[in-house]
Amino acid sequence: MSSPGRTAPEHLVLDGVLTADQAAATVAGILAAQRADGAIPWFRGHHLDPWDHTEAAMALDAAGEHEAAERAYDWLVRHQNDDGSWYAAYADREDGVDTREPQDASRETNFVAYLAVGVWHHHLSTGDDAFLDRMWPAVYAAVEFVLRLQQPGGEIGWKREASGEAVADALLTGSSSIHQALRCALAIAEYRGDPQPDWELAAGALGHAIRRHPERFLDKSRYSMDWYYPVLGGALTGAEAKARIEERWEEFVVPDLGVRCVLPNPWVTGGESCELALALWATGESDRALEILRSIGHLRADNGMYWTGYVFDDRQVWPVEQTTWTAGSLLLAVAALGGDEATGTVFGGLTLPSGLEPDCCG
Repeated sequence: MSSPGRTAPEHLVLDGVLTADQAAATVAGILAAQRADGAIPWFRGHHLDPWDHTEAAMALDAAGEHEAAERAYDWLVRHQNDDGSWYAAYADREDGVDTREPQDASRETNFVAYLAVGVWHHHLSTGDDAFLDRMWPAVYAAVEFVLRLQQPGGEIGWKREASGEAVADALLTGSSSIHQALRCALAIAEYRGDPQPDWELAAGALGHAIRRHPERFLDKSRYSMDWYYPVLGGALTGAEAKARIEERWEEFVVPDLGVRCVLPNPWVTGGESCELALALWATGESDRALEILRSIGHLRADNGMYWTGYVFDDRQVWPVEQTTWTAGSLLLAVAALGGDEATGTVFGGLTLPSGLEPDCCG
């Protein structure tokens, strides 16, 4: 737990979004949800998944809670499957018993890959080489699991079923997240002096597919994540990134309320809003990012956590839950805007290896 009276770092204080006390309360809320074994469920009594667990751990690192974040990564190491994966969901145990039993035994590739983002972020936050060396086998195994589902066109099949059957269909959001993860994995390999040329080729082919071949992905264009994730995951940059954001801004952004999760539903969500803010920041649109973060102040609960979403036609919070990953995404977006170097590096992408794009343009 956070020590009594501990204040939030300056980069978590943002005018109109978080005061120092508010930031500290949000961090304390995530810490309160973390189990003694290091696991961070969505909220106590609900399940956890490896992606959102990692995002919450990254938020703790951004807040200076490095020991708590490390315990979260240790939980992942203990629960990694022999094939390098994690299950899609684990039930929270009210009795606090640490268990490997899954709630959903499928294994989603973007969930598995995201460990690399969190591990590199933790190392950038702490400079802890011993941690990086200890986590390397888990990162290596996770990346290898993911790349076994890469398709000839570069896209990544989105999961392996509980039966072991590989699903070749690819999701643009998931593959974009994996693109960021592969770049972070390459950064870890480069730092350790352990080059992985196959990963470079895989990252390049994946980025090319995201940029040039939308037909290789399932059509999920109703979802805002498919709109901004190619930017957030670093596959689209510069003018292409800005053009993509502009193209559907009016469809997804609800002024003063946040970002729709899915069209045409009158539902804005905190997680999507914060992720869009990160994507905007990465394209140099800090003012618009700040505008988005200010717009979701209505989702903040009295205890410092954030409601998942809001149905604006009914003027009601829905679902009635305060998730660690919504709070985590808010803290990470604020940290990026506030100049936190580690968060800026993994989401800005300017210094991450880019991979090797295929010579051909097919």
